[in-house]
Order: sequence, then structure tokens, then C-alpha cells
Amino acid sequence: MGKTIVPVKGMHCRSCELLIEGKLKEIPGIKGIAVSYKKKQAEFFLNDPATMNKVADAIYEAGYEIGREEKSWISKNPTEYKDLGIALVILAILYLVAKKFNLTNLNFGNTNNPSSLIVVLLVGLTAGVSTCMALVGGLILGISARHSEKHPEASAFQKFRPHLFFNLGRILSYFILGGLIGTIGKAFQLSSSLLGALTIIVGIFMLILGIQLTELFPRISSTGFTLPSGLAKLFGIKKRHEREYSHTNSLVTGALTFFLPCGFTQAMQLYAMSTGNFWSGAAIMGVFALGTAPGLLGIGGLTSVIKGAFAKKFFKFAGVLVIFLAILNISNGFNLTGWRGISFNNSTVSAKDDPNVKIENGVQIVKMTQNSYGYTPNNFTIKKDIPVKWVITSEDARSCAASIVASKINVKKFLSAGENIISFTPTEFGEIKFSCSMGMYTGKFTVVENEDPKTITLNSSATPTPTKSNNEIPPLPPDAQVITTTFISPKDDISPKEFTVQFGKPVRFQVEAKEDGRGCMSTITVPGLVDRPQFIEKDKTIVFDFTPKEKGTYYITCSMGSVRGRIIVN
Repeated sequence: MGKTIVPVKGMHCRSCELLIEGKLKEIPGIKGIAVSYKKKQAEFFLNDPATMNKVADAIYEAGYEIGREEKSWISKNPTEYKDLGIALVILAILYLVAKKFNLTNLNFGNTNNPSSLIVVLLVGLTAGVSTCMALVGGLILGISARHSEKHPEASAFQKFRPHLFFNLGRILSYFILGGLIGTIGKAFQLSSSLLGALTIIVGIFMLILGIQLTELFPRISSTGFTLPSGLAKLFGIKKRHEREYSHTNSLVTGALTFFLPCGFTQAMQLYAMSTGNFWSGAAIMGVFALGTAPGLLGIGGLTSVIKGAFAKKFFKFAGVLVIFLAILNISNGFNLTGWRGISFNNSTVSAKDDPNVKIENGVQIVKMTQNSYGYTPNNFTIKKDIPVKWVITSEDARSCAASIVASKINVKKFLSAGENIISFTPTEFGEIKFSCSMGMYTGKFTVVENEDPKTITLNSSATPTPTKSNNEIPPLPPDAQVITTTFISPKDDISPKEFTVQFGKPVRFQVEAKEDGRGCMSTITVPGLVDRPQFIEKDKTIVFDFTPKEKGTYYITCSMGSVRGRIIVN
């Protein structure tokens, strides 16, 4: 028995090790298999040199090939660039189609917003026909084959059942374990800056995965950031499909794929943790697993098509798509951190008059429209020391964009449908950034020198409209039922969480804040009982007055719908 070392091209993570090992184990006469993506080689013992032909075929079927990797930073293979060009053209066509049907508004950041979960679903669909299909495909095919051996008389649907149980176990475990990861993230009390930083890390993780799939940068393709393949072996995931078939075994095997060393899965796990919320984490991982399901359910047909040379071309397309999604993710992360852009704060800055800013009676009138896709226009140039009347027309008051924040001028406001007015006077040069409360939709004012001295004399006649304080508590309605809770912190949320009130009688719901709310926990509302949410601010008391008109259970939530308590109306 001789020791053989074979160089393998195309490996970029520990998932590749498992794939190649699985294929080599199918060859009779091979023992002591050890595959290393870092060394770019497969090591094993064999008796018959003729078996090497089968080894080459097995490695090719796994999606790789025998040979030495390039050591250069940039690939010199013209075929790689041709395949990449085709992938870019296909992606551009898909983008134009998506734009035509208004499907291009995709964002990470707020996991309760449908658009962010669409991105997660898109990542899942990409993974389901690329790395997840390659890594998990061997498991589901093994399970399906053993079921067919045990039940040769089974109908087509009965033979398909292992796929259903496998994916059901996978989706359920991803949902539950994703929630647990989100809860773990909550313990770190993530600030907006830290949440943004983690979102950027997720984007960088995905960017590396996308670059690796394109194979244009051999040095980067040789780098991997995944869990040890030994963890998969510890759980016995690869061995489970070799056992006697049962629906339970298929279900459990699918559930355990949560621990496989797949880069896409781990990027989504990190994203789930960054939410600091059980339901958001569960939604991310559950939707991601759901996205992989079509590829895995069609594994029998897809694996016969997406393999060998075609697999390399297809994975390049997947890589370009992942790079696109990674850039989206990084961009939204910068929006949350506030690091975006460079501010030049000096008194000599000046600019032409902004056509979107008009001066009337000594006041700068700024008009902007808010809808479900953000703010239009969202970039204004205003002049220092001249009052501003910011007129915002809200076309969708239920969108995340309707909660607008500009911390530099102490603005936190929920926009009502129609016209909303915010007044302030810029007193410093530089940028005044604004965004929705989750950082997804952004804009800014650039404050420049006032070059017209005539307008300065009008400043005193135009003062900002005062903002009503949250501590101005209105009179208590007669015979009102008073229920009170305390917002302790973004980590501990509110306490108590459950209340019971009588139907048909006025209710005052008071929220006393000990800390500022952050992220999803920055707002509070009771859908079905109150008209609009309010921001949670330290040492201020939020008051909701309402009269329940129907009996039932009403949930206390953030503005995006995350449940944090309930009011029972009897």
C-alpha cells in the first residue's frame, strides 16, 4: 500500500475538504484519506496505481481538478475573464428586469423589514445552487439512495419524501438555532455603531466568498474563514446518511447541517447574532434555509447539470451576485455607523445655491418626499445661521423611512401621512446627516458659508418651531385605566410586559425610560390600539391614550413589529 499525494485546484474552504473526502471514499481500495484546502492537496493510501484514473474522475465530479494552484494575485487564465464577462452580462440583464418590476430596493440592516429578508432569501437561493448544494448535496443524495434501496417498490413521491424530511429538519433547526444566536447577540447590547460594524464584517465575509467563487484572485481563493471541519465530524453529520434509513434520521441530519463549515451559513449566523433579537435571528436563518431549499430539493436534477466544467462557469455567476450583495451589505453598515464619507469642516467652504433650497422671508425652505424607498431628494446644501424649514411629504407613513433621525440637530420624528415640518438653524459648517431609525435610508445637509449678508439680518425674525417635549404629559382622561411599564435597557427591554384592561374604558399606557432605545428597540407602539409609535428617550415618559373598542390580545412592539409584551382586553 503506497502513500499518494495529489495536488487539487479550486479548493477554498473546509467545505471543499468534506466534498472531496466524500467522493474519494466511494472508490474501493483507498484508505487513510486526508484532504487539506490549505495545502491544496489530497493525501491517501492505495494498492492499485490504476485507481488513480478513478481518483481524477472523483475529484472532477466534486467540482475540482488535479493540478497546482496559481501563486499569483491575479489569474492569468483568459478563460476566467471570459466566464466572468458572461456572468456580468447575465447579472446586468437580471438587474434591469428587477428594476423594471421595482425589485431593486434590497437592504440589510432591519431584519423586520421585508426588503432585508428578501436579500437573505436571495443569498440562500445563491448558496442553494452553489456551495450549499455541493456540500449538503452529498448528504441528501446518500439519504435518498438508501431510502430507494430499502423501498424499491416505492412510488416517485415516496422516493422524494427523504428530501422533504431533510429540508424540513434543516429549516426548523435554522429557525430555532438562529433565534438562539440572536438572543446571544442581545447580551452584548449592540449599539448602532457596533451593529453597523458587524454588518460590515458580514459584508466583508460575503465579499471574500464571492471573490473566491470567481477564482480571479488565486491568493484570495486560497484563504478561508470557516469553522473547523472537525466540528461536522464531531456531530457525525457525514456518517448519519450511511445509517439505516428512517424519516427521523433524515430530519435530524438536515437539522445538523447548521454546523457544517459553509461560508454562506456562517455569514448569515453572524448577521443573525448582530440583531440581538430572538425573532430577528430566527427569521434570518429560517429564511436563509428556505432559500436553499429549491436547490436542495432539486438536487437530483441539478447535480447532473451543475458539475465539472459547467459548475465552474455557474459558480462564477454566483460569485458575482454574492459580491453585489456584499457591497450592499457594507454600504448599509457604513450608514449605521456614521463613518460614511469625509466631512470638511472649515469656514471657507461655500457652494452655489441649491435648486432644492429656496429662501423665503429669511427662512431656507427645503422640500423632500418620503416613501417606502427612502427620501427624494436626499442631499441639500444650506447656509449657516439661516433658519431652515424642512418640509417632508410622507407618501408611506408605515415604512421604516417614516421614522427619521438627525442626531446632530436633535431630531427624532415619526412622519405622518402628508406634510410634516421640522425647523432648525444650522450653526456649524459641515454635514448634518439624517436617516431612518435603522440606518437603511439616508441623506444629508451640507452647511456652507452664507455669501449673501442681506439674509443674515433676517435671522432674528425667523425662529425654529419648538418641538413638543415627551415630558409634557396631557391631562388624564376621566375614569382612565393606568398601566405603566419601564424601559430598562435595550438588553432587558420593558418590565412588566403583560397587562389586562377592560373593554370600552379609556386606558393610559405609560412607558418610563431609564435608557435611550437603540436599533429595533428605539421605538415602541401597540398596533391596533395606538395610531403611531414613539421614540424611547432616557428620563422621558411616553404616554399612549386609547379606548379599546374590541376584545382580544394586542401586542406591544417596536415600529417594525418585534413583539416585546402584550395588552389583554377583556
